[in-house]
Amino acid sequence: MKLAGVHASALVSPKAKLGERVEVGPFAIIGDGCELGDDCQIAARVTLERDVKLGAGVKVGIGSVLGGAPQDLKYAGEHTTVEIGDGTVIREYSTINRGTSQSFKTTVGARCLLMSYVHLAHDCHVGNGVIVANGVQLAGHVTIDDKATISGLSAVHQFVRIGRHSFIGGCSRVSKDIPPFLKAVGNPVKLYGLNGVGLQRSGFSEEVVRELKRAYRLFFRSDLNVSQAMQRAESELALFPEVRELIDFVDGSERGVVI
Repeated sequence: MKLAGVHASALVSPKAKLGERVEVGPFAIIGDGCELGDDCQIAARVTLERDVKLGAGVKVGIGSVLGGAPQDLKYAGEHTTVEIGDGTVIREYSTINRGTSQSFKTTVGARCLLMSYVHLAHDCHVGNGVIVANGVQLAGHVTIDDKATISGLSAVHQFVRIGRHSFIGGCSRVSKDIPPFLKAVGNPVKLYGLNGVGLQRSGFSEEVVRELKRAYRLFFRSDLNVSQAMQRAESELALFPEVRELIDFVDGSERGVVI
């Protein structure tokens, strides 16, 4: 354990493990069971309460609190964790709670950006390359798939799933699942077509985007019910993997999807 980058006022538990070239700022607290990968940067007054595992190159902003106990009355003190992937940036005053016995961990993938004042409740699972803007609040058991973006001051209901490459506009109230590749905004939230800009930036082909548009119109802008739209999609669409992903998401949604 290399302590050269640890400020003299920081408190580091002897039960914590720090990688090489880790920087810990003034008055930060690194609690029992925490593991920090190489090149992590922990700013001033950050608290890693306990059992937080950071991958390599993670940056945590001033005043953030990771690894606090879940805010769940069913929590009985079982051993749970927070796990953050390589290269993720967590900005100022964000909070991420440990999991409960439902999944035993709260996770954030690699190369994510969580902006200031974000809250992730217990058992949230965030994929890779996700952007969560300022003041977003996630209730427990929320799942966000890779490359999704949630704009500022949005709130997400417990057990909601947000699909891959989707985009949620600011100040939205998300109470149902958001399918992949689509954009949504509002209170209550509504769908507004494909996340065209995001798909273009991610290199999706014109053919795939065209078929996703057709799938969107079948499922969300027609008079068909889900079963009828499913039948039409199977027979009329070019079933690229992305189109199949959208269809399977709608078919498998437990909370129901936004329309």
